[in-house]
Amino acid sequence: MVERLLCVFPGQGSQFVGMGQDLYTAAAEVRALYEEANEALGYDLRRLCFEGPEETLRLTQHTQPAILVHSVAAWTLLAKRGVQPLLLAGHSLGEYTALVAAGSLAFADAVRVVQQRGKFMQEAVPPGKGSMAAMIGMSRQDVEALCTECANGGVLSPANYNAPDQIVIAGESARVQAAVQAASARRLGRAVLLKVSAPFHCAMLHPAAERLAAVLAQISYGGFDIPVISNVTATAHPSPQEVQALLVAQVTAPVRWEESMQYAVAQGCEAMLEVGPGKVLASLMRRIARQIRILSLETMLAA
Repeated sequence: MVERLLCVFPGQGSQFVGMGQDLYTAAAEVRALYEEANEALGYDLRRLCFEGPEETLRLTQHTQPAILVHSVAAWTLLAKRGVQPLLLAGHSLGEYTALVAAGSLAFADAVRVVQQRGKFMQEAVPPGKGSMAAMIGMSRQDVEALCTECANGGVLSPANYNAPDQIVIAGESARVQAAVQAASARRLGRAVLLKVSAPFHCAMLHPAAERLAAVLAQISYGGFDIPVISNVTATAHPSPQEVQALLVAQVTAPVRWEESMQYAVAQGCEAMLEVGPGKVLASLMRRIARQIRILSLETMLAA
């Protein structure tokens, strides 16, 4: 048994046709989850995940429930094997998965909400009007100063504080492009425009936050079997009563991932397990706190 474990759940950065099929084939519990998700969504998510078409799966309103279901499936099998983390955390979308794993959010409710979340985010900003860029090898102070300078009265701000050497910015496309060009001209580091469907975690998504608030208000939130770190505060959710407000705020607020991982370390976590598709969060942890032991999901599930 791994002690003092942090389990983290990925966001929207990882998706591909076929994800989760091995878990589906291997376990009846996973097949039941996909059936429940299909009923909640009103379409065959299982078929879309395993057969595509990929362009449909990559639409954020489909990607978000697909990743959540896959991550919950992996978590269900880990819990069956007796895995008991000290803390849970999720990056953006992954926070919903963490809340399901903690027992605060019902699985079917989470599936429906993240589908709506994806739809609202996509519809909040017309195509081409917003974008995101990764600022690599730049200090937090430099990135924040660039955002202030290049916003020029518009929208441009840090969206993800991912690691000491990686901050993602989001906002109006012209403002993001200006920041990328300024960073390059000043040789501050490497700036890379990202292929995203919307400028996540910035003020341009206020319309999505307002629509999501109405959906989240209809849901009941339970207590936490395991504490969950909030993206907004980088500390544990204080109570079930505050989950709704923090999830609404998360839409436009930056993901404070580096601080969240530092909080987990301060709480005594010694190992981390990324539960879901991809290994992006494991890579980030190696740059945040190298002393944390990174565990393999494949190895844990095979045990």
